[in-house]
Amino acid sequence: MLRITLIRLLSVVPVLFGISVISFLVIRMIPGDVISSIMGQDFADPVVEAELRRYFGLDVPVHEQFLHWLGALLQGDLGTSMRTGQPVLEEIMDRLPATLLLAVSALVVSILISIPLGVVSATRRNGLLDAGTRVGSLIGLSLPNFWLGILLIYVFSVTLGWLPSQGAGEGQGFWGSLKYLILPAVTLGASLAAISMRMTRSSMLEVLNQDYVRTARAKGLAERVVVGRHALRNSLIPVVTVIGIQAGALLGGTVIVEQVFAWPGLGTMVLRGISQRDYPVVQGTLLFLAFFYVVVNLMVDLIYTYLDPRLRSGH
Repeated sequence: MLRITLIRLLSVVPVLFGISVISFLVIRMIPGDVISSIMGQDFADPVVEAELRRYFGLDVPVHEQFLHWLGALLQGDLGTSMRTGQPVLEEIMDRLPATLLLAVSALVVSILISIPLGVVSATRRNGLLDAGTRVGSLIGLSLPNFWLGILLIYVFSVTLGWLPSQGAGEGQGFWGSLKYLILPAVTLGASLAAISMRMTRSSMLEVLNQDYVRTARAKGLAERVVVGRHALRNSLIPVVTVIGIQAGALLGGTVIVEQVFAWPGLGTMVLRGISQRDYPVVQGTLLFLAFFYVVVNLMVDLIYTYLDPRLRSGH
């Protein structure tokens, strides 16, 4: 177990290095740079422009810029924003709680919807409820997040006036902030719930046909015990895989939803950095999100060993 964990931890290094190279190069392929964005085309002064390039370290070849950034990164420095002058790590930490809150809320919404519906759909296969949940999952998979978000805003904010449409409700207390969280969490969690529900249903159907489930029923155990204690736990392994992948991708996947609801998280920070050609912000945030994704997937592997005794015994 310890050996597998160490191997997975070591595999993180080349992954993060590859992502750092890609993010460093791709942002520089976009036409223009931060100096052009700051000065504009109508007020460009060659002397001032040259001085700014020297100040930001953009007057040296790209490979030297990368080595300088990589050296600082190895010391725990993600760089300094070219726009705000603040350390990128501080800006990430300032916005991370809002994105984490949205991501965790969306994941909770997804789990609360998908697993119960998946179990009920599998235990009542080919019934009316099963057909309804399958149609609902297809709709959830088909609806783009931005369209669903706009639709929810129109219904619950514009038409009914029940919930606010933008912001995070800073300084309004728990219940005041909760109103701002509902719509973006449901928007982000809807597509996740559709995927998890289909996986739960499929896995449950497979497990319910296993011999040990039939044996449990033959012993006279109550159906809720058979489903809850014997079938559900064994069917959760592939579901945990899907939920783990979703959890790892959620921080980066909140970008569109954060824009629709003006949520002050990492997604809006990355888009701002891209539009302003703020290289350190984009590079640092992408690397942070990649690290989070890898860590979450490592945790999913460890959860496997708890759910499947065969992995603990090495068989």
